[in-house]
Amino acid sequence: MTFETRHYFLAFLFFFFASRCFGQDELKSIELKKIMAGIEKQHNVKFSYSENDVAGHSIFPPNVNLPLKAKLVYLSNRTLLNFKEKDRYIIVFTNLVKPKDRHVCAYVTDEFGQPIDNAVIVYNGEKKIVTAIDGYFELPPAFKDSVYVTHIGYDEAHVKPTGAPDDDCLHITLKITVTQLQEVVAERYIATGISKKKDGSYAIKPRKFGILPGLIEPDVLQAMQQLPGINSTDETVSNINVRGGTHDQNLFMWNGIRLFQTGHFFGLISALSPNLAHDIKISKNGTSAFYGESVSSAVDISSRPKDIGSGTTSIGSNMISADFYTKIKASEKANFEVSARRSFTDALDFPTYSKYSKRIFQNTVVTGLDNSTDVNYKSDKEFYFYDFTTQYHQKIGTKHDLYTDVIGIGNKLDFTQGTITATNVVTQMSTLNQLTLGGTVTWRTQWNENHSTEAGIYASYYKVDGKNASIEYNQVTLQENNILDTGLRVSDNLKLNQNFTLHSGYQFNEIGNENTDKVNQPDYSRNVKEVLRTHAIIGEVEFTPTQSRLYARAGLRANYIEDFTMLYFEPRVVVNYTFNDKWKLELLGERKSQTAAQIVNLQGDFLGIEKRRWVLANDKDIPVQKSSQASVGATFKDRGWLVTVDNFYKKVDGITTFGQAFQDQLELVQAPGNYTVYGTEFLVQKQFKHIYMWLSYSWNNNNYRFEGVEPYRFPSSFELSHVVNSAVIYEWDHLKIALGSKFYTGKPYTAPLINSPTFSNAGTPSVVYTYPNSENIANFFQANFSASYTWQLPKKVSMQLGVAVQNVFNRQNIINRYYRINTTGDGVEVVNTYSLERTPNALIKFSF
Repeated sequence: MTFETRHYFLAFLFFFFASRCFGQDELKSIELKKIMAGIEKQHNVKFSYSENDVAGHSIFPPNVNLPLKAKLVYLSNRTLLNFKEKDRYIIVFTNLVKPKDRHVCAYVTDEFGQPIDNAVIVYNGEKKIVTAIDGYFELPPAFKDSVYVTHIGYDEAHVKPTGAPDDDCLHITLKITVTQLQEVVAERYIATGISKKKDGSYAIKPRKFGILPGLIEPDVLQAMQQLPGINSTDETVSNINVRGGTHDQNLFMWNGIRLFQTGHFFGLISALSPNLAHDIKISKNGTSAFYGESVSSAVDISSRPKDIGSGTTSIGSNMISADFYTKIKASEKANFEVSARRSFTDALDFPTYSKYSKRIFQNTVVTGLDNSTDVNYKSDKEFYFYDFTTQYHQKIGTKHDLYTDVIGIGNKLDFTQGTITATNVVTQMSTLNQLTLGGTVTWRTQWNENHSTEAGIYASYYKVDGKNASIEYNQVTLQENNILDTGLRVSDNLKLNQNFTLHSGYQFNEIGNENTDKVNQPDYSRNVKEVLRTHAIIGEVEFTPTQSRLYARAGLRANYIEDFTMLYFEPRVVVNYTFNDKWKLELLGERKSQTAAQIVNLQGDFLGIEKRRWVLANDKDIPVQKSSQASVGATFKDRGWLVTVDNFYKKVDGITTFGQAFQDQLELVQAPGNYTVYGTEFLVQKQFKHIYMWLSYSWNNNNYRFEGVEPYRFPSSFELSHVVNSAVIYEWDHLKIALGSKFYTGKPYTAPLINSPTFSNAGTPSVVYTYPNSENIANFFQANFSASYTWQLPKKVSMQLGVAVQNVFNRQNIINRYYRINTTGDGVEVVNTYSLERTPNALIKFSF
């Protein structure tokens, strides 16, 4: 027998006999006291009993995944003892309830063993009850008829609760519903609560969200960066790059309101409260024709449930902010939802805030643009942020729903510079403010099961203003950027027959933009106002036969811009074919456009922190951006394995150099151009009973072409050629743990040709550069960790504790590099921007 053969043989013996030994051990009876001790630890309860009552009882232990009440029924059936719950105490009696008085019990889970709460149980024709948070329910004593179990998103079930062995609680499993657009290609895509749909989009349900490395809350903008092809070159949620695009090329919508601001703390924290969203849809390609104004991805966030539901409240805090959410059921046909969040960084300075401050204020006016050293920006009321939402849902009759939504987002930064002269103390205060306000009213009608209509009006306002007061030059610079987006939308959905559904609609949009700059020394002022009005007619046909392996959707969006008298068409197409239970093929294609974009005039604008400003296309030096994209992908799913591959090609025309935030010889050059990107996205995932492991890899080749710029073709500033994400996630009962890492090759930058400056005729020094983006900074690697645990407390209260650590190994990653003339004017110096240092965070949240 060879050396290798002996090792294989020993390994076989170990696994074979070890598994049998452990399996036999599980079948051994255990003392009742030990079983109750385990239940006490798992469910945070306390048994109260007499030693004489429990002595001598030794039984097989119940399944650890059973709900608490189901375990008590299990114990009672085998010991003839009675277990009565009172708050968190369980009192044990010897007088067993008579069989005719015993309640019938069951618990409901999904196909993966996760409990389903709020499932509706219908019995005796019309009586209804709902399952608890652990999926448990009880019926009247001696009930023997069938019951009807239903829940949105799952197939209905007709069962007899008395079918349980030994009269224990029956385990009822609901299968995920396979319906139009809700059918999934992959459930639990990367994490619980994330799935991939048949139309190529990704769905995130925050209320069912599991856990991801580095996150302690279901932050949609952070979570979407885990998907292949979606990254951020500077690790912020205000600079999300989807398949090589810039952040402004993504469409972010909340209940039909377009958001022009997505981040707090200038991008390190999502501006969207994690308490709110019910459904989030992310499309990288094959976007529905109802989405316009983006040449990259579309992120549609809806917090509008179809049903009134019941009231709920949560309150929580992490090391940056505190939040509050409540849903109030005003009547059987109306409810209110209110959420609010505010940071306490102007009062408390936790380590999380210190690390965030050090990251975001690097190489800005706050830390000194000339020397990049920290100044005292941690003064009272230096920085804070807030956000709030209010929602009202009114059902009118049996067919109509009225929704009203309001959102507000704010960031405020104040800091003071001071110096001592021979005669007095001189101080100057600089400020930076961001504000978003939005509102919408929507009417939805379900005429019948085959026909529905929706109409709504909306408004979205965004403002950023900065005041930069310089002590050195006694100069005050005021800058302001405003954008107002208003419009109306009408859509109609008509099921023509069993195979085809027609979606049609009309959208009108008016967007106004204003940019203002004022300087006192030298005296200078500029004010530019622009307005664009756009009409869109949408038609879309969906092919969803119940007995076919083919799913298809084809749409056409016709846009007309009044101000340019410009008419153009945008086709969209999705084809998904299922070969068998394991293999699916996906073809996606689209053309899209947008009229609003962000540019950077100067790197020092708005204190160098939020230096981008929104502008509108003028059909001259700022053209309408247009994109064309096609992709083909395949999915394999079998025995807990999931493998997906997507190959794509995308071209975007109408970009400008100002929109790419160059920090080299192109910083002050205004030139139109395009970028072309193609690549591959790959994901492999393995699911065990409580463990999920996944690894994703993205490769892309992204290149610019600008008129009059040499060379003719060069790498994009947002090219990350190779990106690898990985994670191991453990979820069991109320415990969740995630450990993961992110690796990507460094982004391109432009190096100087020589290390000494050249001087103009006027004696002004400047840097002489090589070709743009001809070098790459060092590779990026970061490991992240997070964990959470939820306790069920008395009176239907739950408490969640969570911890997270970003950059566990405290690696000093460079995420940006540029060059400038040093303060003495006789040398060229390098300026590096570093990623977030090791940053801890913690969460506590109560829900009731």
